[in-house]
Amino acid sequence: MRVVTNHRLARRNRQLAQYSFFASFLVPLGGLLLLNQQTAQPSSANVLVSVVLPFMVLPVAYGVMIFAIRLSNLWVRQPRPEAAIEAGVKGLSNKSVLYNYYFFPARHVIFSPQGVFAIVTRFQDGTFAVEGERWSTRKSPFQRLVSLLRLDMIGDPSADAQRAAAHVGKLLADIAPDVPVQPLVVFVDPRVQLTVTNPTVPVLHANPKMGLNLRDYLRDVTKEKRPTLSQEQIEQFEAAHLPG
Repeated sequence: MRVVTNHRLARRNRQLAQYSFFASFLVPLGGLLLLNQQTAQPSSANVLVSVVLPFMVLPVAYGVMIFAIRLSNLWVRQPRPEAAIEAGVKGLSNKSVLYNYYFFPARHVIFSPQGVFAIVTRFQDGTFAVEGERWSTRKSPFQRLVSLLRLDMIGDPSADAQRAAAHVGKLLADIAPDVPVQPLVVFVDPRVQLTVTNPTVPVLHANPKMGLNLRDYLRDVTKEKRPTLSQEQIEQFEAAHLPG
């Protein structure tokens, strides 16, 4: 399998996550130092600053911290989705291509003899159930609080995957309008526990040692002989949509 990853974007966002994390501590520290300096030299202007500054610093620091946590979850947290997916489909046909971080909201896209797949990933390591399109989880109030602080709420993976597939379908419209794009939800953390019942979107593990994994799914759909892209169409797609 050929792998094409937007390393520049991944590297930039990892650095931004690190800078934001440190900034979330520096902002309140800088505000505290400024506040101390103002109170050491009292004046009407300084009194105004001492009243207004605390109400400005805390929301800014909180916003920066939320931004840093969000970026860290997506770009720093291990295992990395691109590495987990690549390892999970190891052994797939050498005519296959995996694209990482080029066609948002489809963070990962696979062109293969088995078909075209738009993948959204989840990094969560909890216990989740999906029935049809409905997702649920069982957590204690404390666990829900921890999830809120970690910003690891699962959201609606099925809807996200369908949006990703629709986007890739639009990109393919001029090249292969008759080739369907299959949405997939892939969990990359091997600690996650899933209960899957008649999902509208396939829900899979990246780890090939687990049940309902991506590798086995791709092998099974081979029997369906789905329409897919020719090598010439892949080259046309890359020329039209990949930078450089």
